[in-house]
Amino acid sequence: MNKSLFTNLVAATICVIGFSIPESAVKPYVISAGLFSLSGAITNWLAVHMLFEKIPGLYGSGVIVDRFQEFKNGIHGLVMDNFFTEENFKQFADVALHESISPETIDELVDMDQVFDGFLDVIAQSKFGGMLALVGGLKALEPLRAPFKVEFRRRITQIVADLDLTKSDSHFKKFRPTVENLVKGKLDQLQPEEVKSILEKIIREHLGWLVVWGGVFGGLIGIVAQLARIY
Repeated sequence: MNKSLFTNLVAATICVIGFSIPESAVKPYVISAGLFSLSGAITNWLAVHMLFEKIPGLYGSGVIVDRFQEFKNGIHGLVMDNFFTEENFKQFADVALHESISPETIDELVDMDQVFDGFLDVIAQSKFGGMLALVGGLKALEPLRAPFKVEFRRRITQIVADLDLTKSDSHFKKFRPTVENLVKGKLDQLQPEEVKSILEKIIREHLGWLVVWGGVFGGLIGIVAQLARIY
């Protein structure tokens, strides 16, 4: 079952139980835990939902589609500034003269963790970063490191496969515009909904845990709040 839906159902059930049970010393704790848990779960679910979907009247929702061009520019700069450097180009050209470019070769030539950190910087500097702060900040994206590296490696391998690096007399300054146009062309082929789908595929599953923990900690805070009220 969807983690977010399950958490909200559990929290709502606790609320119903709390209001349904006879008056006792336990009842206020159950009601408080249920209400706080439901509040935490719904708030985090709404924040995650707002990353992907436009909600009328809520400023900042649907940020991925709204900031589509900004994301493309950020990814373009990330690839060109951190991947296709002169040093990396020379290494690629040398490898291409002797063997084919493979995902394993990409790993040897490129620090994928550094690329992911650059991706986080792109997000932090966009409005997406502000919304992400509602659900734990950039640390919430840390579980995406492994799937991001797999996806980025696959796409870069495809881009490199389209390049002709076997010309030993090619010069980096002359060749870079060709690479830049190719990367830009690949990005221009993407539509807002496609970018949304890619990010949603690798993000939503992991951010679902934020809803779960929102419900758990909300319930604990509800119990503590009831204790504080009594004492």
